[in-house]
Amino acid sequence: MKRFDILTLFPEMTSPYTEGSILGRAQKKKKIKITSHNIRDFATGKHKQVDDTPYGGGPGMVMMVEPIEKAVRKVTKKLKKTRVIVTSAKGRTFDQHDAKRLAKYDQLIFICGRYEGIDQRVIDEIADEELSIGNYVLTGGELPALVMTDAIARMIPGVLGNEKTLHEESHSTEGYLEYPQYTKPEVFKMRKGLKKNELTVPSILLSGDHKKIESWRKSQSKTQ
Repeated sequence: MKRFDILTLFPEMTSPYTEGSILGRAQKKKKIKITSHNIRDFATGKHKQVDDTPYGGGPGMVMMVEPIEKAVRKVTKKLKKTRVIVTSAKGRTFDQHDAKRLAKYDQLIFICGRYEGIDQRVIDEIADEELSIGNYVLTGGELPALVMTDAIARMIPGVLGNEKTLHEESHSTEGYLEYPQYTKPEVFKMRKGLKKNELTVPSILLSGDHKKIESWRKSQSKTQ
């Protein structure tokens, strides 16, 4: 069973997503296990402090190395392959190749940043890599951790109900995005005042000729 451990100051943010839909079903089938851990539980002192002012001055607060190091050490299991990832706006952009690569690990530990960032010693000495989900700044690393967990989990055998879906969807075929999809009804009548009165399904998809349909889908796939 593959393990995903999310280290965060707000564990309540992650469980509604990981317990629902495909991820929730995969956990019930014991294909994966996703656990969120509160970094504050590993802090010392009366106030369980997890952040402090930056050396050299500057605005905001920086997450401290000690509670993060303790959290990583505590949740790391004695598995063959474990990878520790910091979610960061300045990290390399995560893509489908990373999803496939990281799905081969037995345990993935995500460290979710907050405030002005994380003490650089966490990134340099505790984490194995620093990943981003795009060139923008979020209030915390929980959403990136969930995005990456979702993408990686889909690559694990048994997580998806139909494995064929995995090979046909966007980014799974080298160089191409997914072709357009349609379902019932064959003709959809729009309300008055919109661009078209009737929206129809391409006739080729109704032909029953699977070779022509496959050819059409390949022609409609957009290159990356």
